Amino acid sequence: MLTKRIIPCLDIKDGRTVKGVNFEQIRDAGDPVELAALYAQQGADELVFLDITATVERRKTLSELVNKVAHKINIPFTVGGGIKTEEDVSILLQNGADKISINTSAFNNPSIIKSFAKNFGSQCVVLAIDAKCEANGNWYVYLNGGRVKTDKLVEDWAKEAVDLGAGEILLTSMNHDGTKQGFALDITAKLSETLPVPIIASGGGGNEQHFLDVFTKGKADAALAASIFHYKEIAIPDLKSYLHHHQIPVRF
Repeated sequence: MLTKRIIPCLDIKDGRTVKGVNFEQIRDAGDPVELAALYAQQGADELVFLDITATVERRKTLSELVNKVAHKINIPFTVGGGIKTEEDVSILLQNGADKISINTSAFNNPSIIKSFAKNFGSQCVVLAIDAKCEANGNWYVYLNGGRVKTDKLVEDWAKEAVDLGAGEILLTSMNHDGTKQGFALDITAKLSETLPVPIIASGGGGNEQHFLDVFTKGKADAALAASIFHYKEIAIPDLKSYLHHHQIPVRF
């Protein structure tokens, strides 16, 4: 059985790691290179870096950061934020990233999923979906860091993206983000059961039981979290011991 992955996420703003609640109330959480090295040492399976700063200098700054991180860690890492062209992907991969994450740009121009998969391999293309459950019980895709609602259902967009070549889905529940009340189990399980690619669950991890739930009830392949790791509320070795004790296959 494939091991389940624990993935710390580092949101990057102006070169620093930050964290918010429900995509708002952003506060500083430390130096991304130091945090990356710490998490790799503690046994994180992968890391995700999402650049939430949109400036003209962003790409240069981000590629420099990626290069620094690549020299400090020995685990795979994914980089996202403003990636629109093959050149963007190329620069990040050349600087040491293993995968790239695309979100709004892919929704606005789905053909880039196909071209990225063709040129860099499906395994390198992670489709990030910011999802929100509305009053009618349906999950909708949101864009631009959760600020713009679309009429597209999450399940439909995820399937379309996988058909185009996305090799993995990073599903963030905006309803659960930063709340530490548990992951969105239903929609995670639905995607895991219907799609042939790994599903990374994100948003709501607050304690060890939540991670156990998302791997069992949510059927996720990986679980991503931020603040509980940044603010040392749960240590990765303790989380993995807990999961192992509950028969969840993890890498030590």
